[in-house]
Amino acid sequence: MTDSRGTDGPDQPEPEGAPAQPPRKRRPLWARILVPVAAVLAVALAAVGIYAWTLDRSITQNITRGIDLPGGDPASAGSQPPETGPLDVVLLGSDSRDPGADKGRSDTVMVAHLNQARNKAYIVSFPRDMYVTIPGHGKDKINAAYSLGGAALTVQTLESLTGVRMDHVALVDFEGFIALTKDLGGVTVSNKTAFSSHGYDYPKGKIKIDGKKALWFVRERHALPGGDLDRAENQRNVIKAIVAKGLSAGVVSDPAKFSSFIGNLSKHLKVDNGLSDAEIRATALSLRLDAKDIELLQAPLAGFGTADGQSIDVVDQARMAELGKALQDDTMDDYLQKYPRG
Repeated sequence: MTDSRGTDGPDQPEPEGAPAQPPRKRRPLWARILVPVAAVLAVALAAVGIYAWTLDRSITQNITRGIDLPGGDPASAGSQPPETGPLDVVLLGSDSRDPGADKGRSDTVMVAHLNQARNKAYIVSFPRDMYVTIPGHGKDKINAAYSLGGAALTVQTLESLTGVRMDHVALVDFEGFIALTKDLGGVTVSNKTAFSSHGYDYPKGKIKIDGKKALWFVRERHALPGGDLDRAENQRNVIKAIVAKGLSAGVVSDPAKFSSFIGNLSKHLKVDNGLSDAEIRATALSLRLDAKDIELLQAPLAGFGTADGQSIDVVDQARMAELGKALQDDTMDDYLQKYPRG
């Protein structure tokens, strides 16, 4: 009798002498686990690679170069290259709305110091009225260096003042500043003095700012009791807030938001010709920072005075020498312990 599948009844035994079929081998348990895990890892690595490539393009396709740093090293120049040793970068904010032009005044003069371990950053602001020697031009306010010789002369002035070789310089325009705060959905800062400027109110305490409200927060000085010094403090606080939020887990883990932040940051930066794409990548990957790892301080002042009928900030030369040594020796924590207010 034949069943519906065309076979003769129940299964028939194998004919005598037919070769036995080998039993099917089961893969070991570890193999059955590792294969799908490896597949997931491969997909994850591919995604990471695409993310890294996107970020790389955001930087390399948008950043502008064109600043030649002064040649020669100060007597106290360090022996380690910036890729492996501490890193000192001059940060300049210009009133010019064109980041590709060395015009206007330098409204912000700072030095960002990254320690060798890349787990601490120190932002030192130099008040615009600080009375210093500008190489080739005699004594003047530090912000005059930018109008006299652009970013290169400002770097040279800072090197002469501190005795420290500056590794790089970055110029950011104010339009770029606005873009950064918008990209991040605003930043939160602590405002120690309530004031108003250009139609915006800034109450005392923690405030959230972005766009033009952030712009006037860092530009206003006449409404502040400490004038330029209070403004410099506001600038340091906002830069810290931008860096901290830009490197926060919530932004870094969002590829679209982080790529937009990095891309717009790069669009509004002009850096020195010696800052290569490779060094930018290496420095970015080496950072181990969050908000608590960023210290803010002001370059030391001895007091105030006048020169040529203008109000000036007088440099504390002894403490400036100590600051320069701390930058050079990568001992900024020791300096801050001795001078908690910078």
